[in-house]
Formats: sequence, structure tokens, C-alpha cells
Amino acid sequence: MPSLILRFMSRLRGLFGQGETNREFHDEVETHIELLKERLMRQGMSRQDAASAARRQFGNPVLLEQRYREAYSFLWFTTVLQDVGYGLRMLAKSPGVTAIAITSLALGIGANTAIFTLAKAALFDALSVPQPGQLRLLAYAQDDRSVIQHDWGDFYTDSQGRTVIASFSYPVFQELRRRDHSLGDLFAFVDLSQFEHLSATIDGHAEVVTAELVSGNFFLGMGVETVLGRPIGPSDDAVPGSGAVAVISDSYWQRRFDRSPSIIGKTIDVNLTPVTIIGVAPHGFSGASHVQTPEDMFLPLSMQPVIFPKPTGSLLSDPDTWWIQIMGRLKMSTSDEQARASLAVSLNQAIRSTMTVPADRSVPPLLLSPGGRGWNYAAQELEHPMPFLLGLSGLVLLLACVNVANLLMGRFSSRNREISVRLALGAGNRRVVGQMLTESLCLSMLGGAAGLLLGYLGRNILPHLLSSSWGPSALSTRFDWLVFVFTFAISVLTGLGFGVGPAWQATRTSVNAGLKDGSATMTRHRGGLVGKMLMTLQISLCMLLLVSAGLFVRTLVNLNTLDPGFNKKGLLLFAIEPPVQRYPTPKNVEVLHRIEERLASLPGVESVTLSREALLAQSGSNSDFVVEGRPKITGRNKHVAYNSVGQNFFATMGIPILYGRTFDLRDTPSSPGVAVINRALAQKEFVGTNPVGASFRMKEGGDQFEIVGVCANAKYAWIRADDSPSFYVLYTQQNGASGSMTFEVRTKGEPRDFVGPIRSAVESVDKDLPLIEVRTQEEQVDVALAPERSFAAVTSGFGVLALVLACIGVYGVMAAGVSRRVNEIGIRMALGARTDQVRRMVLSEAISMALVGVGTGLCASLLLTRLLRSFLFGLKPTDSVTLAGAGSLLLTVAILASWGPARRASRIQPVQALRHE
Repeated sequence: MPSLILRFMSRLRGLFGQGETNREFHDEVETHIELLKERLMRQGMSRQDAASAARRQFGNPVLLEQRYREAYSFLWFTTVLQDVGYGLRMLAKSPGVTAIAITSLALGIGANTAIFTLAKAALFDALSVPQPGQLRLLAYAQDDRSVIQHDWGDFYTDSQGRTVIASFSYPVFQELRRRDHSLGDLFAFVDLSQFEHLSATIDGHAEVVTAELVSGNFFLGMGVETVLGRPIGPSDDAVPGSGAVAVISDSYWQRRFDRSPSIIGKTIDVNLTPVTIIGVAPHGFSGASHVQTPEDMFLPLSMQPVIFPKPTGSLLSDPDTWWIQIMGRLKMSTSDEQARASLAVSLNQAIRSTMTVPADRSVPPLLLSPGGRGWNYAAQELEHPMPFLLGLSGLVLLLACVNVANLLMGRFSSRNREISVRLALGAGNRRVVGQMLTESLCLSMLGGAAGLLLGYLGRNILPHLLSSSWGPSALSTRFDWLVFVFTFAISVLTGLGFGVGPAWQATRTSVNAGLKDGSATMTRHRGGLVGKMLMTLQISLCMLLLVSAGLFVRTLVNLNTLDPGFNKKGLLLFAIEPPVQRYPTPKNVEVLHRIEERLASLPGVESVTLSREALLAQSGSNSDFVVEGRPKITGRNKHVAYNSVGQNFFATMGIPILYGRTFDLRDTPSSPGVAVINRALAQKEFVGTNPVGASFRMKEGGDQFEIVGVCANAKYAWIRADDSPSFYVLYTQQNGASGSMTFEVRTKGEPRDFVGPIRSAVESVDKDLPLIEVRTQEEQVDVALAPERSFAAVTSGFGVLALVLACIGVYGVMAAGVSRRVNEIGIRMALGARTDQVRRMVLSEAISMALVGVGTGLCASLLLTRLLRSFLFGLKPTDSVTLAGAGSLLLTVAILASWGPARRASRIQPVQALRHE
């Protein structure tokens, strides 16, 4: 063992001190030769004869030095360094080709880095807690027979087509904690931004904040300590209505309090309730709902009746409303299936002990989901399109690899004599291949470094496209070590990918032929076919990317030109949420009406209205629609969309009344309830009859509403959805109405210019009512189109990159082809060929290869674009206009790229051409 250590240290010293070591060994050899020469001179030889004899007797000093380096250094590492240095020098000798190759690789690798950064943020980033892989989130698969009828929060459809929900009632949570410990101590949380806008008044200034209600053991279960103060504990969550404390996030501490340590003990008003700040969460901790954006503050669940009161009473004692999420940590000795089976039994017992389960209803099956990313609703939305985006970025990188391989094939062909000399001097094929691959890796690393920079600069483009201008970013990307590892890995693989072809070509070089004059012509002819094949592949890949981009762009155009059924121009939207503590029913309606009147009196405001749901806000309300005088048919009257609106709603939004009347001053809170239905509902429920004058109820035994008019269809929640049957009621006539309302203000000028006067008007009514989610209606529509716009932007960018790379590839192949055929073209010109004939010959060759590439890409597009059917709107994956447009554009680019080489070929002089070799 000591000898191995000494040998390793000797080799390490020889590696880093190679120059000094070589000099020392050379001096020692010279000393021995000098001593031997002196001994021979003493024996009677002359100085010259003694020097020659001494060197012959001692041996080859160069060979001895080589053996010494092999024995006392890491020779392979030295060889790699030499190859890298030589490769960089060779790249510097061809700056034009090197710049084009690095640019191509930077674009391809940069696109992949940016998309991977987004995919990592959406699908892989975990909560900033100890051992997030142990966390498990409880959920269940909802169906029509489920006993759970009132669930709040987000849901998604999994790969098996099941509707997955992760909301539970508070009594069920308490029962589960008492009954089951397969996940340790369960803890609960809920993101209030799903159904409540909180306002915080700090030093007299009101602002909107986000918050998470958590159980008393939440921080203990998550394994998180505060950096200042203390976390929320079980004593803070013991009694409903108590525990007026809060832990704020690090980002909110920085943004609102400038990281002041005196924040502990400060009292702020949250929804008009005094709350004391007791701690600050660590940096990066975002809560348990999602990874991307941290909550502003955390409050005990016991504060729900005070912070988030409901007219029906406390949710903490309501077994029918399922609204909180439950999480726990998987024990080391317990498997997922064991924990799920145990919890399923406990859930069944908890449900039956807290609510009645009718004979025709059932307890939904329990699901145990990984909780390391929280509920992660954003990931569910991006799970389907993300593989597609990664695939497109991979095609761009493949296109860049083909382009660089084509450039290197031509470049290595010009080095045929150099490679032949190396082989003639004794270099083996492995040594030559190693040198060629080293040069390719140097090129890919330079391209990877540039791509990493481009990926960093473009990492937030797609999150920006997916986010709204008035809310937090949909995704927050982290440019961490994993991104560097990914970029390094694809750079290495890319270098090996495009370097194998040229390296293999180098090993096929004939030494004898390579040392002869004119042998370059033979090599170039041999490489011409490979270049044409690579060019055809480039055009095929480009065609596939262009078709994908065209389909998404046309989808966006179709949605942009779609008539939403209302006038979206000149409208400013914002929400107001009167706190229940200050404005219980009916005072909340009165304050909203006062604000509506105050805004209507502002100069430049044409009309004002308000609604429960903003149009195209991707959320909605629905209820039963029980027509008076008809027997209720199960399933027929359910799930009819409705909206609570103001009197001027139809005039302000520009929705025409087809027959009947709109709401007017006759319709007061004390008058009989009235409603306006849309054409789709009239055609569904009142076929062949006039619905005006008919009455309906929103549930059995509920208030009666008389239909006074029928309006045109207008898009409600989702712009892609068909015009759904819906009705409108006055918000002033709904009993128990509470929560936020969205104001729609139609202005004579730019809507954004009225934000200041509107804010002042609202503050004149109540300074503690902040404007929430201020935006224009056009911005709201843009957010509804954010996925389509982001896909169109990304695929269009990929399409432009593909066109640029294909243009470079076509130009390079055709220019190399003309250089190879200088003699042939000169002979043709000497025999009488005209310049236009030579130009047409070159162009026809380029067009024929482009047609083959377009045809191949078209076939691939017809097969692969079927996967895009769910993303498209108003067209099919086989849309003829898109296919024809992409093919025509690509043919045009190919012709333009080959025009320069064709023009150069037509200007070749026969005399110069015959002397070319």
C-alpha cells in the first residue's frame, strides 16, 4: 500500500510539474553522457569520437525520456490535454466554420436548456423541506355515486380518466388523526387563494396577500423551523376562533418589512382581524400547496371562522364541506400500499362517523399521492404538453447536430493529407479517432457554454407567457446545479453524436492516396453523397417543426378571431371583497352598490357593472335549473352555469338582448326575483316556446326567479368551450351572497388610465378595501389564451431556428458540391454550356433534394401531428393550408440558400477550372 501511494504521488507530481521534471531528467541524462565521454577521453579517444561513442553506448535519450514520462506521470491525461490544445488551434484556423457550428449548437442546446429548466420547475422541483420524498398527500377519486357532494379546490383528471380531488372536511381530518398513524401524525393545510382574497392592513395601507391556513402540527410535520421567532404550534390551533397569530414568509418579510428583526410581535389587520406576527419562515419555504410561489403568511386553521367566515357557519364543524388538504410522512418500515390500505379503512370509518351515507352513495376510493411537490396543480396542467415541448426542442438539437456534422464532414475532408501523414508516421486509427472526437467535443463544449448562457437568459420567457400581468408568476424557475449537469450531459452527447461520422470517415483514409496530389478530389466525391443525405434529413426535420409551428399559430389565430359574444375593448376589471366582519349580509350588497354609484359618476366612465364571475376568467358557478310546472328529471337540470350580475351588465359588456328586457330600476332587492337566460338555455329548455314569463328555481325549495329576457350567447369561463346554457340573476336579489365581486368599468379612453381615480373612489367609501387583480378585459382574454400563445411562440421560435439551420445546411452542401465539381463545370463551360444552364443545373439539384426532404418530412408530420389533436382549435392535424405553407416556405428557403453557390458556379472560368487541381 505505501508503494502504491508513493507511485501515485510521483505520477501526480509528474503531471503538474512535468516541465521541471523533464528538465531534471534531461540534465541527469546529459550528466551521465558527459561522465562517460570523459572516461573515454582518458582512454585515449579524441573529444569528438568520445562524444559519439558515449551517446551510442548510453542509448537513445529521447526514448528514455518518453519511458520516464510513461512511468512517472498520467500519460493519458497529458495526451488529452495535448489533443484539446491541438483541437482548439485547429478550430481557430477556421473561424467561419467554427462560428457557424458554435452558433448552431448554442441555439439547439440553449433551447433544450430553457425547456428543461421549465420542465424541472413544473415537474421535478420539490418543496424546501427535509426529506420531501417521505411526504404523502391524501386524495380520492370522485365519481357520480360519491357521498361527497360539496368539495372546494382544484381537481384534475389522471391518466386513468379519474377525477382526482384532495379536499377533506375538518371533522374527517380530526377523525383520521385519532384513528390512523400509518403516516405518522397527519397535518392539514389549505391555500386560501383558491376561494378567498385576503387583505392585510399594515400601517394604514391595505393590500392583497396570500395565505395558507395550517394545523397546529403543520411546521412540526413538515420539519421546518422559523429563522426568527417561533412557528405555529398546537396551542395556537386548539380552539376555533382563537390563535390570532401568523408566520410570514421570507419573501414577504423582505418585500414588506425590509427584513427588520423587530417584526416579531407586530400586529397587522388581516381581513380586519388583528393578527400578531410570531415568526418568519426560512428562505425558500413556500408552504405545502405548491413549490413555485411562496405564500405571504401562514395562519392557524382555528382562525377560519374569523378570517374566512361563511354564512352557513364554521367550516371546522361542517362535515359536508370538504375544503382542506391532508398530508403525512411515510414511515421507513411502511410501504405506500400498506399505508393506503390502512388509511382507506380509517377514511371509511371517519366518513361514516361524521356524515350519513345513503344506500345509493359510496365512500370514494382513497389515493395516496407523492407529497414532495405539494398539491402541485401547475404540474398537472403542464404534464401533458411538457413531453411535446421537450420533443420539439430535441428535434431542434438534432437538426443542429446534423448541421454541424455536415460542416465537419467537409472540414475533415480538406484535412485528408494531414491525416494521411499522421497515419504514415505510425499513428493508429484509435489515436486519429480520439483526436477527431476531441475536436468535436471541444466544439460541443463551446456551443454548450453559449447554450447555457442562452438558456439562462431565456429561462423565464415561457413562464412569463403563461402568467398574468396582475397575479404571481405561474412558475418560478431555479437555475441550479441540475441544469448545469443536464447542459453538460447533452453537450457531451451532442459532441459524440455529430463527431462519430467525421471520425469514422477519417479512419477510412487511404494513406497512399492521401499523400498523392489530387487525392482530395477523391475524398470530396466520396463525402458528397453523405452531405446530400444529411441535407435531406435537415429539411425533413425542419418540415416537421414548421408544420407543428403552423398548426399552433393557426390555432392561436382562430381563437383570437373567435367572437366571444361581448365587447372586450375599453373595459377595466378589478375585484372587491367586502370583509364579512364589517359587512355582513345585506351590508355587503349595500357597500358594493355605493361603490358602483361612485364609479359611475367619474368623468370618462361610460357605464359600470359587476359580476360574481369575470368572463373568460377560467372559473364559474353552476346550479340546478328547476322549471316551474315541470317534473324534475334527474341529471337534466343539473350543472347549468349562472352568474350574479349588476343591472347594467348587458349594456356594459355589450351583450345584446334578443327578446324580452334586461334588468332595470324595477328590479330591487325587495322585488320578485328576475333572471335573463341565454339563447343556448332557451333552445335547450324551452324548445318551440317563448321562455319570457316562465319561472324557475336554482334548487328544490329555493327562491323563484321569473325569466324577463333572453340574451345572445357569450363565452363564460373558457374560450375553447362551446356556448353553454347559462342564466344571469341580480346580485342584489340573492340571499346570503358574499365573497368577492368583479367590477367591469367601460371607459372612453385607455382603461389603465382610470386605475388611479377608481382607487381613490373606492378608498372614499372604505380605505380598507383594496383593488384586487386589476386588469383589462383584453388582458383577461389574453390570459385565457396563454397556453395557446406560449405554444405558438415556442414552436414558432423553434421553426425559425430550424429554418436558419436548414438554410446554413443547404448553403454548405451546395457550396461544397460546387467546389468539388469545379473541373466538371469548367469542362461543361468549355464545351459550350451557358451560364444559365449551369445555374439551373445546380438549382435543380438543390430543389430535387429539397423535394425529397419535404416529402419525407410531410409523411413524418402526418404521423406525428396526430398527437397534437387535443391542443388544436378550429383545424385538424392534417390541415392542408398549414402543410402546403410549410412545404412552400421550406422550398423557397432552399432555393434562396442555393442561389449563391449556383451563381458562383455559373461564373467559373474554364481556364481557371482546368488548373484548379
